[in-house]
Amino acid sequence: MDARARVIGLVLALGGLMVIVDTTVTLVAVPAIVADLDSTLPAVQWVTSGYLLGVVAVTPLAGWAANRYGARRVYVAALVIFTLSSGLAGLAWDAGSLTAFRILQGLGGGLLNPVGQAIGLRSVSREARGRLMSLLGLPLIIGPVLGPPLAGWLVDAASWRWIFLLNVPIGAAAVLLCARLLPRQPADPASTTRMDWTGLAQVCGGAVLLVLGCTLIGETGEMTIEAAAALGASVLLLASFVVRALRIDAPLVHLRLLRHRPLAGGLAVLVCFGAAYFGAMSILPIYVQGVRGDPATLAGTITIPMALAVGATLQIATRLVDRVPPARIVFTGVTLGLLGSIALLITTTSGASYPMIAAAAAVLGVGSGATLMPAMTVAVRDLEHEDTPRGTTLLALVQQIASAVGVALVATTLTVLVSTRVTELGTTDSGGLAAMLALDPPARAELETQLAGAVGGSYAVAAAFMALSVLAAAVGLRRVARVEDRAEGSRSPA
Repeated sequence: MDARARVIGLVLALGGLMVIVDTTVTLVAVPAIVADLDSTLPAVQWVTSGYLLGVVAVTPLAGWAANRYGARRVYVAALVIFTLSSGLAGLAWDAGSLTAFRILQGLGGGLLNPVGQAIGLRSVSREARGRLMSLLGLPLIIGPVLGPPLAGWLVDAASWRWIFLLNVPIGAAAVLLCARLLPRQPADPASTTRMDWTGLAQVCGGAVLLVLGCTLIGETGEMTIEAAAALGASVLLLASFVVRALRIDAPLVHLRLLRHRPLAGGLAVLVCFGAAYFGAMSILPIYVQGVRGDPATLAGTITIPMALAVGATLQIATRLVDRVPPARIVFTGVTLGLLGSIALLITTTSGASYPMIAAAAAVLGVGSGATLMPAMTVAVRDLEHEDTPRGTTLLALVQQIASAVGVALVATTLTVLVSTRVTELGTTDSGGLAAMLALDPPARAELETQLAGAVGGSYAVAAAFMALSVLAAAVGLRRVARVEDRAEGSRSPA
């Protein structure tokens, strides 16, 4: 990969890093936001859910918009929206305004990763796509583990508002770099067909209702009438979208690309692994602050060994992905991810020391570094030029929904288990995560074993998703691996 392509990859990675970090920082800052805005935990949970809703709603537009208006123009516009809304979020006056600005952030952030991938992949040869994807995937791997330490330090040293305000100068610099260094990619004449607005309404409505239903369950720990209605409506809308997308000539999301076996296999792995990985990472800050009663800085710092493990593994995967069949790397990664998830379940449940918990998280980090980018490479590197933005849009949409659902299901499990334990012991009548965060030190010490068991149950859900990712890699990528092995053998000297 030449210097120009490397510069393009790094510039795009800067925008992607802002987005990924922004999806993780609120996890550590939730208790501080609740106190500062004089709000409740269920209300503040919408700060995260609102962002996800914005991302899910706009992601299907990425491929169409890039072809219609030009990828660089769309990317820069999305970056401007994300940066301005970050500043507004830092100035929010209550939970409602903060949620509104976070939704606006999601509308900008949801376009950055898929459009950025399309720009990068169109800018290099097919042979260099694996190395470029390693650069573009760096934020996806590093962001979730660097966000919490940064947020913890900002919350303890300054204010939760700085987790959003910090994006303003970084975003402004990214806009200038993109305008100067990214290649112009004119609109594709083939995209002049009419927009599939019906499909847009179906997939956006279905995705939003799916996340909404999971969020409502997570707030109460129960399947309420509202949650059931949202989930039922989402199933109907998404099913109708699938039927429509397979029937019309120019659908919003090209599901026919799933006939491409590497894309289908890679997507299956990414869905299961993403749900497990982001679900597992969402628990650690709550465990440290809610079960152990330690400060936000420590809640973020405990993920640093994981970040180092991810970075080291990513460097190795970067060098191997164009030499070793990526399907082999993916299977190794998901296996390590499963071991790491089980280790986190055991260490948090048993009240192990923080170094032991950090070591378990590092194993999960090694699995992440060996899974996410190689799986994305398997999925998209052999797509034709005109299918690249469509494929990246499909990947981004399904990954985002899977991650949101994984986080929501893990949070739901934690809410139910914590609520049961706290209420039964009579320490508070409010139950749930709010009760756990509000416990005074003596009560928390008395309940630590029970609350740790609740966290362990949540990690069991993450481990179950991780086991599904192992199954998806073994089944979905098996034929891909055989093809890669034959291709590798044909290139070897006799």
